[in-house]
Amino acid sequence: MSSRSGSTRDYETSGQSRHHSASPPVPEPSDTENEGLIFYHMDLYGSKERFDIFPEEPSGRGDRSLGDTRRESALSTEKVQHPQEVGYDLEKEVAELAKMYGLDEDREKEFELLGGHLEKVESRWPPARTEKAGLQGSIYNISKSNSSVKDLSQSTKQQGLPDEASQGENQSKARADDEAESSIWSRGGLSSGGMSDEWNSQAVSEEEEEEEDEEEEAADVFCSTCKIPIRAFDKLFGEHKDHEVAQLPSAVESEKEEIHKNMCKLEEQIAQMENVASHLEEIFITVEENFGRQEQNFEVHYNDAVQVLAQKYEEQLEALGEEKRQKLEALYEQLVSCGKHLDTCKDLTDETQELFLENDKAEFMKAAVTMVDRLEEFLKQEVNLELSTLPDFEERVIDVSEVEQLMNSINAIPAPCAPVINPQAPNAATGTSLRVCWGLFSDDTVECYQLCYQPVSNERHSDGQAEHTLKVKETYCTITDLLPNTQYEFWVSALNASGISPPSERAVYVTAPSPPIIKNKKIRSCENAALVCWESRDINPVDSYTVELSKLTDEENDDIITESIVGIPNCEVLIHLQPTQKYHICVRAQNLGGSSERSEPVLIHTTGTCFYLNEDTAHPLLAILDDGFTISCDELENPECDLPVYDNSFTRCIAILGSLIPFPGKHYWEVEVEEDTEYRIGVAFENTPRHGHLGANNSSWCMRHIITPSRHKYEFLHSGMTPDVRITVPPRRIGILLDYENCRLSFFNADIAQHLHTFNSHFQHYVHPCFALETPGILRIHTGITTPLWTALP
Repeated sequence: MSSRSGSTRDYETSGQSRHHSASPPVPEPSDTENEGLIFYHMDLYGSKERFDIFPEEPSGRGDRSLGDTRRESALSTEKVQHPQEVGYDLEKEVAELAKMYGLDEDREKEFELLGGHLEKVESRWPPARTEKAGLQGSIYNISKSNSSVKDLSQSTKQQGLPDEASQGENQSKARADDEAESSIWSRGGLSSGGMSDEWNSQAVSEEEEEEEDEEEEAADVFCSTCKIPIRAFDKLFGEHKDHEVAQLPSAVESEKEEIHKNMCKLEEQIAQMENVASHLEEIFITVEENFGRQEQNFEVHYNDAVQVLAQKYEEQLEALGEEKRQKLEALYEQLVSCGKHLDTCKDLTDETQELFLENDKAEFMKAAVTMVDRLEEFLKQEVNLELSTLPDFEERVIDVSEVEQLMNSINAIPAPCAPVINPQAPNAATGTSLRVCWGLFSDDTVECYQLCYQPVSNERHSDGQAEHTLKVKETYCTITDLLPNTQYEFWVSALNASGISPPSERAVYVTAPSPPIIKNKKIRSCENAALVCWESRDINPVDSYTVELSKLTDEENDDIITESIVGIPNCEVLIHLQPTQKYHICVRAQNLGGSSERSEPVLIHTTGTCFYLNEDTAHPLLAILDDGFTISCDELENPECDLPVYDNSFTRCIAILGSLIPFPGKHYWEVEVEEDTEYRIGVAFENTPRHGHLGANNSSWCMRHIITPSRHKYEFLHSGMTPDVRITVPPRRIGILLDYENCRLSFFNADIAQHLHTFNSHFQHYVHPCFALETPGILRIHTGITTPLWTALP
């Protein structure tokens, strides 16, 4: 083979020679041996001087001298340093070496995979390595230089390879060293024994240095099979060759992630164990409480049983004593009776014996007759010789059924404790139903619950309220068929075989309100806003209202809520809208129980100003037709008639006020009139005097039409004054433009787009449309009209 691998190849050859010739003595080298095998001093290995050992000129020993070998080595070094200059193909060299030593192509892929993390292999191989191991190191160096020739050149410089500048100096130095070593070899100055000892000592030193170098070399990949960090070299040629490896940073990140996952799981287990420990503590306390309760239960039942037994004993003992007393009294009476009878017998016997001692017969006969009578009378008496009572007592049996019942009840479950009813949860009710929840904070056995409720009455005496009772199995219940926006109080008891618990404290729940009713006829709007009014259908007040808006762009999304206004305290709201749009507006009522259903929606167009006529201000002779925007008057003989008049009605002028939305900007409406009707139309403050005429005061501005024998006369009145205005074409449809921003009120002949007159006034308050009839006739009012463009003309 050629010596293209440079100094590394020389190390391999020297290593092989040293490995095979460590024990036998070193013979004198011959010419043939020197051609392929050259020995050098061991101190040169691992030093920079190892590249300078070849003299520049051959020493004349054999066909191939040391100088020739040095020059070949220098040439090979130049080829490694300057592969592009000499046309050296590193990839071809790697392929040849791999093919020669049986390395497969997969090894090159491993080089590419681990190339970013491999440290350069040290140029000095251990003396004890085989030829294949040395070649593998050469392949690694060459493959690494293949990735970057410049890096290889720098690496070669770090290893001590001479560059072109210092090559001549190194050759001179190497020549002198080569001659000195040649003389040593030729003289045979080294004995076989000394050579062997020095060789062995230096081999041990080389191995120790190798181990130290391996320890100092840091691990740069991670073996997934062995789960340890290793060097990239060990993956290529070591025992981890067939193992799966990963980049060390990615392995570190993976391990950190795995540790983090395990830490999260550990924290979860800690939390679970803490919960279990807390639960165990609660169970421990519950066991103590149950024990105390059972102990108290046993004591109560025991005392009751003892009390019942004592009572039974006293009753039986008292009955036995009574029987004894009765027996003794009966025996005593019988004994006394026997004694008396015995005494009478003895007396009669004594008297009879004394009678026989009487000598006088006459006296004897007198006494004998009396004695005989007495004896006969005494003997006629029946003597009860039977015992009045027996000595045996009645056999009494103690009734212990009650005691047995008490004893059996000791092992029975106790009656449960009182449940705790929960306060009402927000939005947990509808207009006709309520969901009530409660809990039992004990381990008592419960078969069912008894839920009671009744409406809350504001009256002092609520005994007349009906009380309803339900039995449920769960700790919740939904009650239906209730009244909207109504308060109910609830209480609950627990039941089991031993009895019923005390009732819980009472809790007050309230149902959701009923849907409000929007007043369609009283909706006021303009191009930029709308004032919506509604009324509640509930007797009890609600907390607030919510208005929901749906902008209508087509028929498919008419139910999409585009805006909600919440927390409205009153039954009206002013809503800002966009011009020339259509909106659906709904209202909900809110209370603690929840939200009501939506009200019926109303449709609002923001194309123009819409208002309604305030019937409370209408004169009694003025009639409003069914459409709500046509007023008429049939007679005017006595405007100050006796018809009922409201407090806010006009009394002298047959007029009515409209209700306009209180919103700045422009408002436009039109009035259709008849030529033969006298009228007044305009605007007025809401508090304009009801007993005067429109335009006759400073709180109203109006256009008046008067029919004279010669012409139609038009006046534009404010505070009773009018400018001199002549109108040649009597208008049939009058347009009125109220412009708050420009402080003007203008009148137009809408049929011909003619400007009639303009009042320039700074309105201190919002004004309202006003209409009056001075002769029988009708006025038709048109609202919701887009402001014409010609109204902007001066």
